[in-house]
Amino acid sequence: MTKILMIEDDAEYASLLSSYLKQYNIEVSNYEDPFLGLSAGVEKYDLLILDLTLPGMDGLEVCKEVVSKYDIPIIISSARSDLSDKVIGLQLGADDYLPKPYDPQEMYARIISLLRRYKKSHRQEEPVYRLRLDEEKETVFLDDVALELTAAEYAVLKLLVQNRGSTVSKEQILYDSEVFQLGSDASLAVILNRLRKKLDEDIQLKTVRGVGYRLLS
Repeated sequence: MTKILMIEDDAEYASLLSSYLKQYNIEVSNYEDPFLGLSAGVEKYDLLILDLTLPGMDGLEVCKEVVSKYDIPIIISSARSDLSDKVIGLQLGADDYLPKPYDPQEMYARIISLLRRYKKSHRQEEPVYRLRLDEEKETVFLDDVALELTAAEYAVLKLLVQNRGSTVSKEQILYDSEVFQLGSDASLAVILNRLRKKLDEDIQLKTVRGVGYRLLS
């Protein structure tokens, strides 16, 4: 569920928007008092809808404080028609400005568009590796194709994949519970050679002289 913090002193307006957004699984928590809104745990919400004309504290000051402390998208919604308010609000860090009166449908469209852009800009791309371990199936996939591995080969490759990018010592491999149970001590070099033949040439399984082995792909 998307959670929205609204700081709006017009309770009827807030109730109307809240009722409309509820059908889209969006929950609105409104505070008529800006000080209560700021103390409501801003970080718990996905987006802030902020009025400018508020009791005790101007909405632009609220915007300034939120931007300085939290990473949350802000839509300013106000009946104030002064262009300077819009310009200042956006300069302070608000992401959008929707003048009142507005149709709840338009506000919904703005919310969805802003959240989509916000999530996209904050999403960290996960590295894509050609080797993927599926422990439940006890299988290692190369480009989504399951490798045909012996039990010993799987145990060794599993350990290397789990420690991808780091050097795994020979002792660490040999005394891993699964490898140890297979009695692979004398045949570790043979297993690694077989693995290299089963892996693509671009898969880097390096020997770190005097230390161990490292999987880089």
